Amino acid sequence: MSKILFFNPKSAEGKSRFPNSILSIAATIEGKYDWAIVDGNREAEPLQKLRSYMETGEFRYIGFTVMPGPQTKQAIPFARRLKEEFPSSIMIWGGYFPGNHYQAVLESGCVDFVINGPGEHAFPKLIDALEYDEPYELIQNLIYKSCAGEIIKTSKEDLFEQDPLPPLPYDRLDTFYSASKYLGKTFLGNHTMSYHSSIGCPFKCAFCAVVPYYEARWKAKSAKLVYDDVKYIKDKWGADAIEFTDNNFFVSEKRAVEFAKLIRGENMSWWGMARIDTMDKYSDESLAIIREAGCKIIFFGAESGNNLVLKHLDKGGTQTGDQILHFAGRLRKFGIIPEYSFILGTPGATQKEVMDQIDFEIGFIKKVKKVNPDTEIIIYLYSPVATEGSDLYNQVRSLGFEFPTKLEDWISPQWEGFDIRRNPLTPWLRPYMIDKIRNFETVLNGYYPTVSDIKLNPVKRQIMHLSAGIRYNTNIYNGPYEVKLLQKLWKYRQPELSGF
Repeated sequence: MSKILFFNPKSAEGKSRFPNSILSIAATIEGKYDWAIVDGNREAEPLQKLRSYMETGEFRYIGFTVMPGPQTKQAIPFARRLKEEFPSSIMIWGGYFPGNHYQAVLESGCVDFVINGPGEHAFPKLIDALEYDEPYELIQNLIYKSCAGEIIKTSKEDLFEQDPLPPLPYDRLDTFYSASKYLGKTFLGNHTMSYHSSIGCPFKCAFCAVVPYYEARWKAKSAKLVYDDVKYIKDKWGADAIEFTDNNFFVSEKRAVEFAKLIRGENMSWWGMARIDTMDKYSDESLAIIREAGCKIIFFGAESGNNLVLKHLDKGGTQTGDQILHFAGRLRKFGIIPEYSFILGTPGATQKEVMDQIDFEIGFIKKVKKVNPDTEIIIYLYSPVATEGSDLYNQVRSLGFEFPTKLEDWISPQWEGFDIRRNPLTPWLRPYMIDKIRNFETVLNGYYPTVSDIKLNPVKRQIMHLSAGIRYNTNIYNGPYEVKLLQKLWKYRQPELSGF
């Protein structure tokens, strides 16, 4: 029986997380098909490691997980080389990138199948069909090219319950790479583990890559199962903190509080993502329990303080600019740090309209910091998402924006920073606008250095704060070279680029 080789492309510098997406797929074939994993974050020469497995002749299937941004840098050239050197292999990609850009992926000729959504059912069914020469046309969540060259998308499967899924094979992973090395030192703790407790999100924001993948749906593991998994990793490998990588951990107040009560006695710090309008409905009692249980910081997509922009972004729900300000102050009472992200540079009919939005958001961010100085601010440049049929996507296309049609173009210098929202390549955003955003970001990060940069001692923080003070308080952001010099000298870490 053929074996399966999984590849987790490099996603960050100097830090590796559990490859949870691959482990969730590997769990579904455990005991039926033999498998191996190559982690680009743990290998000095990952391509050579992949070759060494393929050269045995035992591996017919190669599964890549590919998130937008950094992972494409290894995934695209490695897939090309492996397909050239092992043409009889079957290449299967999963993740947001191939799901959203399947045409370029499949037209490349090096990828045979794309898993378009959760793969816990689709992947093992596809392997069975290929292994036993059976039809796969009715397997849901697949995209592939027919013999005639036509791209075929099968129907989307309803999101399935998470508790019945097999447990992640952490012990098997430990035979390839020491599991303890996946527990990194962060702001949260000395041995921070990553964990994915739910899939999807019940909202349909037009700027979010999750929406085409999950179609505004959400399913979660029970609080008890999440606790059991975390406790296992804590007891076996010494985890002392948790980074929940869910798209929306706090959808259910009942589940969040139940988990908090379970984890409260374990002395672990944790972080997760949420929506402001969802958590603002939580009771004070629930927020107090969550903080007491070790939740130190929560990421929120504030996006904009302008209600019209929120509507334009199809944010959904009930979030408003006033609520963003109010909730930042509310969390301060509980000692939970709100981490707010803002999107600047959304499309406008004129340059003045675009610039006015940028100026408004800069002013609004300063209001947030006045309400709660502990609020962490993440600034992104608006980058279009291939949400087919959305008004926003139709607008950006009408203004001249197009995605690359060739897979290799995604790793060209001009597109390299696109999916981490650092280089939007949008025709309405002029260089002077980007300069203003970046200069303000530099001054903001100088005046309020992120709490997540554990290298900065109090003295360095104070020096940086003072160096940016005059600029921040007088709204003079042009050419903040003195602040940039300090940030470069001390290798200032921005969480939007490298996480915690």
